Amino acid sequence: MALLRALAERSGELGLVLHAAHLHHGLRGVEADGDLESARGLALRLGLRFHEARVDTAAEARASADTRKASESIEEAARRLRYAWFRQLLASGEVDAVATAHTLDDQAETVLGKFLRGAWTEGLSGIHPQVDFAEGRIVRPLLGATRAEVVAYLQSLGQEWREDSSNRDSAYTRNRIRHELLPLLQNWNPRLREHLAQMAVLARDEEAWWQTELAKSPELIMAGRPVRGGGRAAGEGLAIDVTRLAALHPALQRRMVRHAAESLGAAPDFTATEALRALALTGRAGQKRELAAGLRAERTPRELRLAIAPETGEESGDSVYRASIPGEIVAPRFGLRLRIDADPKAALIQENVPAAGSLSSRTAVLRNWSPGDRVRLRYSSGPRKVKEVLERLRVTGTGRSLWPVLEVDGRIAWMRGVELEPEQGIVVVVTPLAETAAGSE
Repeated sequence: MALLRALAERSGELGLVLHAAHLHHGLRGVEADGDLESARGLALRLGLRFHEARVDTAAEARASADTRKASESIEEAARRLRYAWFRQLLASGEVDAVATAHTLDDQAETVLGKFLRGAWTEGLSGIHPQVDFAEGRIVRPLLGATRAEVVAYLQSLGQEWREDSSNRDSAYTRNRIRHELLPLLQNWNPRLREHLAQMAVLARDEEAWWQTELAKSPELIMAGRPVRGGGRAAGEGLAIDVTRLAALHPALQRRMVRHAAESLGAAPDFTATEALRALALTGRAGQKRELAAGLRAERTPRELRLAIAPETGEESGDSVYRASIPGEIVAPRFGLRLRIDADPKAALIQENVPAAGSLSSRTAVLRNWSPGDRVRLRYSSGPRKVKEVLERLRVTGTGRSLWPVLEVDGRIAWMRGVELEPEQGIVVVVTPLAETAAGSE
């Protein structure tokens, strides 16, 4: 509402032919219907052409999970549908740009959320003032204004607005950041939102500078494999000259390694990038690493070779291993050995927990995680979706689809990479299987 009123007020001065647009996401029932009517009514009063459309976000999220074999949250599906519609409007030729009303507060929440997930510089750049698509531009004119300033502006106009009730739902990470974490941190620094927004500007400019530097850097990244007599044979993957890489500053080394991986469609996090650097700089010829998103690395005498593993049916299919308790599971697909034993201490001190001798009636199942799975993290206030936990771990691609969990009596008792609340009556001991003869690590 504030964005539309502000642009309408200055449309003559700026030479704008202004339209209004509203997408009904098919969520929140009557409340969302009221949002649409309110937006349509304001456009009518301002004499603006009004574009509207409806989508079924929940159905789209379910369909996406079925087709991609990876669950998509309602928020992700809504954003995907919203921007797809914006691009349709741009492609129609009826509009040249779409303006959205993101504020400085939205920017601060985005940057803090990205930081909590371990984002690199491009992630900390947050919401960009302008995004260019082939069809046209998305612009954010209010990105320098606070939410309080937006509300004060609307109040000064006597303009009513509507609030999305889901913005109060603490099940959403952004809402917990907005209502719990940011207010707490502002007790330490009242200007925190402003500083986070400034960090986004710095990160955006520094990321642009890095991209320019990468373009000017020596030709370290090569396609294909070397052949006898010189030259390279065409093939999948890329290679990095390790001698020339070693001569660079560590900051540029990281950028080079990550740039090569991104060229293949992977986005290694800090730990994975450091593992690749170590393999390149101190590894032995023949050593290999397998990382998230199917990224594979191999050290040769002169190169670090990177490739993406093909997602064959064998690799992407479900893997299920079962064992009675107490018992052992050996899972080559996951590279794990799990020993599930009775916990006599728990059996003695907790009520309604089977005694150690009666645990043989229980079965442990090691499997790929599935959409809808939830886990209770150690010291957390409530269960979390496995999907959200994997997002925090920045697990993507093939690694995501093959992420193992151990289920006992319908509850996940163990998950790779995180510490869960102990399952009553059992102890899980996990060890990796021996390294393969191929020398992978």
